[in-house]
Amino acid sequence: MFAKLRAYGLFLTAFLFLTVIGRAQVTSMEGDVKDQSGPIKGAVVTIERTDMKGHYVVKTDKKGHYYYGGLPMGIYRVSVSIDGKEVDSVNGIKTSYGDTKEVPFDLRKTQQQQQALAKSMQTGQLTDEQKRSLSPEQKAQIEAQMKKQQASIAKNKALNDAYNAGREALEQKNYPTAIDSLQKAADMDANQPVIWSSLAEAYMGSGGTKTGADQQADYDKGFAAYQKAIDLKPDDAAYHNNYALALVKGKKLDEAQKELQQAATLDPAGASKYYYNLGAVLTNAGQVDAAADAFKKAIEANPNNADAQFQYAVSLSAKATTGPNGKIIPPPGLLEALHKYLELQPNGPNADAAKGLLSTMEGSVATSYENPNEPKRGKKK
Repeated sequence: MFAKLRAYGLFLTAFLFLTVIGRAQVTSMEGDVKDQSGPIKGAVVTIERTDMKGHYVVKTDKKGHYYYGGLPMGIYRVSVSIDGKEVDSVNGIKTSYGDTKEVPFDLRKTQQQQQALAKSMQTGQLTDEQKRSLSPEQKAQIEAQMKKQQASIAKNKALNDAYNAGREALEQKNYPTAIDSLQKAADMDANQPVIWSSLAEAYMGSGGTKTGADQQADYDKGFAAYQKAIDLKPDDAAYHNNYALALVKGKKLDEAQKELQQAATLDPAGASKYYYNLGAVLTNAGQVDAAADAFKKAIEANPNNADAQFQYAVSLSAKATTGPNGKIIPPPGLLEALHKYLELQPNGPNADAAKGLLSTMEGSVATSYENPNEPKRGKKK
């Protein structure tokens, strides 16, 4: 009987010893998860053992706290996910018996670090701490990014050099050199509307120095370049306006009218100048009534457009009639337009013509006009 009790005691001691050993193999982990708004409830914390197989998952409570007990001692990667997306992680967490391992996550700080790292990765200028935190994949990414940036810088320099050389040659009316340089720039980057617009200008200038088929060939290339600029930036009124003026040179008046109408629609603040240009195109085409309408729209958009006032009066003058007594009867709006022009530009380039037309229509004309926009002079004592 005594022997049996002794054997039972030894068994119990061994069981207790094994139990202690078993308990010695586990530990625990906890921490808080928060961002700039405070604790995050329901964040998923994944505890992944890296020295051998082991996978454990826990969620944060309403205070943003998580706890996981009964973890085998080992080395872990701990990550936190929100809405199914991993937002932060930490590697190399080594647990030890007797102490709960604290692994908190401050996502606000993490976001700031990630933003700083992303910015540094773009420039390639990382701190020693950032370099130590990089994974092999991130290091490879930085090297690739640096090579890409160096290639981009070299390309941009070549592009800028070609464009600037083209613009300089264009200003000097050296059209062959301008075309050559700007075409090189377009070949390097075909998505820059300003390059195509400048190239179009160069072709139109070159065409102006030629005749016949050679001229038309340059004009056609200019039209195509303007169209590419507009395709890349269709909401730029200036491109439509310049394209229209080029079309006028090529005697494509109907297309020019459409482009000027489009320019006025896109840029209401500058509509007066576009309608004025339209009026000039129509006048040159012999469409006097349509030209008068265009000049009138230019005036409606900006009553202080003196040139539009004068040209509107001239276009209306064709509609003047003669009364039974032989007196000239001006159409409505003509006299007002002439007076307005002389108020705005009493000494302007068309002042004498305006006075002459007034004299014809009225039989007399005022000899003095003042510009209401000029500053008033003080009276002499």
